[in-house]
Amino acid sequence: MPLVVVAAASAVAPPPPRRVAPFLSLRTPRAGTLALTVARCSPSPSPPAAAEAPAPPQEAKRKPQRYPKQYPGQAVGVAEEMRFVAMRLRNRKRTTIKDEPGAEDADAGADADASASEDDDNDGDDGGVKEEHEKEEDGELVEGEWMPSMEGFVLYLVDSKLVFDTIERVVAESTDVAYVYFRKSGLERSASISKDLEWFREQGVEIPEPSTLGSTYATYLTELAESNAPAFLSHYYNIYFAHVTGGVAIGNKIRDKILDGRELEFCKWDTDAELLLKDAREKLNELSKHWTRKDRNLCLKEAAKCFQYLGKIVRLIIS
Repeated sequence: MPLVVVAAASAVAPPPPRRVAPFLSLRTPRAGTLALTVARCSPSPSPPAAAEAPAPPQEAKRKPQRYPKQYPGQAVGVAEEMRFVAMRLRNRKRTTIKDEPGAEDADAGADADASASEDDDNDGDDGGVKEEHEKEEDGELVEGEWMPSMEGFVLYLVDSKLVFDTIERVVAESTDVAYVYFRKSGLERSASISKDLEWFREQGVEIPEPSTLGSTYATYLTELAESNAPAFLSHYYNIYFAHVTGGVAIGNKIRDKILDGRELEFCKWDTDAELLLKDAREKLNELSKHWTRKDRNLCLKEAAKCFQYLGKIVRLIIS
């Protein structure tokens, strides 16, 4: 075909139809009706429940705290504790003379006849001391019937000298440091008793040998000093305590009854005996701060034994 015809045909033919994309209409919300939508997140899933921990065991109920027993006089010192023992063991039916000033001062150290506890449990409720008293023997003197004899009093002095000799020798010669505090205390009585015995000898009175009571007690003190210082010091202090508080009163009665008023050297000191005893008491209290409660209880127990021994020796005066 000729090119002219083809060109003319192509010029007359209409163009192919155009493909129109669909029209998307956008709606605009009316004024005043704009709504805000809050996006909400879905809650996160809860973690799986952990296994329950076992309940803690219940604590056992605590027992109420028990505080150590406070002994009478403990706050002051062991010497004060022993004074209470002396008061408890004091024999109410003491051998005294009526209507005599100072008779009430004849303390348990000179007159008591109480029994010492033999219980080995030094931590008992009574501090190792029982309050039971020995039964009164037949013929025991009651108040107002105290009649001393010259022979009995001299024997009392002999036994007393042996006892004082023993404790003074132990304190002077022992290497135990606890005894050093009590050397040259001024309370020593041995030399004074020797002067009294010499005077009796000059008067023609026979001086006997120590009795079994005095010898037994002296031996006991010697053995105790070697084995237990607190126990020995209990006897040491209470022997002087008994003499200062009770022995002097007894000596004064003897002086008035059978010695025609002669004052005994046994009852004389170069200074105030109460002050000397106070000094010994303070030293003992200070020393006892380093002792256990068991040691203190042993002191109380030995104090009762001391009063028992001394009470028996005093009764030699009326033998």
